[in-house]
Amino acid sequence: MTGAAAIIIALVQLVLFVFLAPVLIGVIRQVRARLEGRAGSGIWQPWRDVRKLLAKNPVRAAGSSWMLAAGPVTLLVSSLLLCALLPLVGTLPLPLIPSDLFVIVSVMLIGVVALALVGLDAGTAFGGMGSSRHMTVAALVEPTLLLAVYALSIPAGTSTLSLIVETRLANPAVIISPVSLLAMVALAIAIMAETSRLPVDNPSTHLELTMLHEAMVLEASGRDLAWLELGSWLKLAALLGLLSNLIVPWGIVTDFSVLGVIVGVGTVTVKVLLLGVVLSVGEVFLAKARLFRVPELLAGSFALGLLAVTASYLVA
Repeated sequence: MTGAAAIIIALVQLVLFVFLAPVLIGVIRQVRARLEGRAGSGIWQPWRDVRKLLAKNPVRAAGSSWMLAAGPVTLLVSSLLLCALLPLVGTLPLPLIPSDLFVIVSVMLIGVVALALVGLDAGTAFGGMGSSRHMTVAALVEPTLLLAVYALSIPAGTSTLSLIVETRLANPAVIISPVSLLAMVALAIAIMAETSRLPVDNPSTHLELTMLHEAMVLEASGRDLAWLELGSWLKLAALLGLLSNLIVPWGIVTDFSVLGVIVGVGTVTVKVLLLGVVLSVGEVFLAKARLFRVPELLAGSFALGLLAVTASYLVA
């Protein structure tokens, strides 16, 4: 029964976040537009964009390989796996694939490499430049993610994310401890870098010398671009969902019931959208960091994660 319940919750998370991710992007864009004095295109515009792109056949550069077609699908699949594995609506683990820290980071890395290969495949200067920067940032972000979540795993005695969330739910004092605060700040910075948000990258710019994510998807069009955009949005929504459940774990399902799943769906939706609003407000007041300053920022987040791990052993 536990295995069946875990599969049901994973499917609920998949369906929910496929619908929620474009809405989250729409909310972020709309809030930012309002704060900048613009009318905005509405929270449903990302959905319209995806629907329009899915109806178009992709145009691929001459000489491009199968990677330009397979890369977007690989990124989408890795993001869907994140949505299924992370403790978003519930903490019941899947019977065969655990929500272990190292499994999650490995799944994320598959999408990172696939996106970089898409940028490289067409052989354009901008695609290669964006992929190079993207992998540089990823090489700095992944250790921070590991350290930050590892610091949170020490009180729980396990690296399984669902059990970490359950521990924080059962012992709220852990949430406001200095170790937790250091780890959460490091994790938040790493998530912004991993999802190409300010101050690491500006997702709304098309200036050639500053692009990271946009430079890699310049050669994509039609369905390929739809999969790339949806995969990136799903990753952002899933990581914000994880961050929100680590900060405020209440409302997540620990024992399967229909009412509990409904409450979990509503709770994680509100949490993710609220974090999206906070992210959008923060981006209005943030400028994009110079490329040579990004490693300093990520090194600072790594130092915070390392301090969190060290402090967790000293406190224990």
